[in-house]
Amino acid sequence: MRYRRAHLLKRPKLRQSWNKYNLYNLSRAETPSTGNRTFFQQKWTAKSLSRAYHGPTVKEKHWQRMFRRRLRAVVPMDPAQLARSDGYEQAEGRGSGLEPHPDKKPKPFAKTPYMNMTYAPLERRLDTAIFRAMFASSTRQARQFVVHGDVKVNGKEMIYPGYQLNPGDMFQVEPERVLYATGAPKDARERRAGRKARQKKDASTIKDGEDSSPSPASSSGTPPETEPPEDRKETLQSLLSQARTLLTSSTSSSLSAKRKQDLRSFQRLLKKTLSRTHLFPQQSTNLTDSLDAQLQELTQKLNLNPDSPPSAQDQANPRDLSPESMTPENSSLLRRALVEARENPIDVTKPYATPWRPRPYMSAFAFVPRYLEVHHKICSAVYLRHPVARPGLGEVPTPFGNDMNSLAFTWYLRRR
Repeated sequence: MRYRRAHLLKRPKLRQSWNKYNLYNLSRAETPSTGNRTFFQQKWTAKSLSRAYHGPTVKEKHWQRMFRRRLRAVVPMDPAQLARSDGYEQAEGRGSGLEPHPDKKPKPFAKTPYMNMTYAPLERRLDTAIFRAMFASSTRQARQFVVHGDVKVNGKEMIYPGYQLNPGDMFQVEPERVLYATGAPKDARERRAGRKARQKKDASTIKDGEDSSPSPASSSGTPPETEPPEDRKETLQSLLSQARTLLTSSTSSSLSAKRKQDLRSFQRLLKKTLSRTHLFPQQSTNLTDSLDAQLQELTQKLNLNPDSPPSAQDQANPRDLSPESMTPENSSLLRRALVEARENPIDVTKPYATPWRPRPYMSAFAFVPRYLEVHHKICSAVYLRHPVARPGLGEVPTPFGNDMNSLAFTWYLRRR
């Protein structure tokens, strides 16, 4: 569905989106004037502007059924004060004109913005929760993720964007979809590299199809020449030994626990590849080549001996690195580069820019409400409880003030 007129600049309406035009509209948003308008017009304007932000994909009749006049709120109470006194001092000197000392007067609580909880029922929707958890750049994109089957609730696939979350429900989104939604878009050079990679892959697929046709060599029973598995196994074992050497070197004592865990994860990846060489020879060959190229590129970036140029033997066999020839700084740099290259590699086939980086203008929307517990590493979140209002804070994120939400609440209060 096309949504071309979502971010107008002349007559703006705020949206639940990370779009840069929406950010510009948020920065210049003002409360509409009410001097020459009737009360009905004020309520209708407040309803129109607030509904454009809260649940624009929800039909008006559906929202009217969801609307509740009961607004959830809490009042914080000091447990120490409750345990120390039963309230008798509040009646002390009543009627005698006795005033307590200004330092002993209890500080008044801030006003509770009850009206900011007008659209609290919409925060239970699955698509809204996905947007609040920063797994999508807009509620419409979150709705698309749900409909396409990329979202699970309590371990089961959920395809209904309007699913009402209950306290304790856990939802998760496919990590690739989250990386695409929150990652920076590709520039012209990266898009060109992606097109070339796809063209090369299509050409190789066509060539493999032509080569799979029967030939005299294949009809005679001669097997095609392939790389022996012993060579692939030796390559992986050499990579594994280098990772083990880096982990057990003298400078490993200064590494943090996180760095050691990353190196051990790299070792487990190599061991898993070694165990699959006899099951998937073609896949293991590709993975071996990618790991070897990755390590070769990292070692070339490290200037192990800047005074002397690399010899022909080093260029012929770049994998022969001894810990004695590496300084502690270069060894630490190699460890960090291995971890970063494994966790955030360069892949031109991805629909987003790699290495991954956050999309522009994202920091202005980077917040998580109190009623959600989010784990961004596994793209999962837990809906802890329903949002409530407390003194000085309404837990429903809204760009509108208490007065405008009050007018919208009054509008729907009469429509019930």
